[in-house]
Amino acid sequence: MGSLSLKTKSKSNNLTAPGDVDLGAMIPIATSTVSSATATVTFSSIPQNYEHLQIRFLSQSNRVSALSGDYFSIRFNSDSGSNYHLGHQLNGNGASATAWSNGNSGTSALIERITNYESMANAFTAGITDILDYTNTNKYKTMRSLLGYDTNSAYGQVNLASALWMSTAAISSISISMVSAQHTQYSTFALYGIKKAGA
Repeated sequence: MGSLSLKTKSKSNNLTAPGDVDLGAMIPIATSTVSSATATVTFSSIPQNYEHLQIRFLSQSNRVSALSGDYFSIRFNSDSGSNYHLGHQLNGNGASATAWSNGNSGTSALIERITNYESMANAFTAGITDILDYTNTNKYKTMRSLLGYDTNSAYGQVNLASALWMSTAAISSISISMVSAQHTQYSTFALYGIKKAGA
């Protein structure tokens, strides 16, 4: 049996019980549900008192004539310069796996792949994107995403992705756009702040 490291939570230095150990917390900051097709969802005035950020989403594109879906384009602080490394992707569809790396600079970070009308009208992609050390002004900002969908056809897949924003600025806003179309009605995004353990 492994050991459990307890921590103190009071000035009297008393040990906590195992169930009371503070492992950190995720705090909801904001949510956005698309009421009608829109190109971009933006979280602005993001509080600066967390260690990391996480976005959880259910999303669909209204792109047509593209059975394989669409992409997210993410920008921080409205930066549209060539300050992003497009990143890495690892994709699996149940039959095979593919991977690619793109170190080229771009004007946004890309996340694939988001389902659309053409692949299945009522299928939404579920995903989580972590943005690490978003207030740290001594390093570039890395994000990682895990997402997937099933359309009950050959187009279901799961994706692991990462990208880099080459800026040391603290992140105060995040804009999420569909590359080739718009977010459909009922697409939902929730932004969370992740506190340091014990904070």
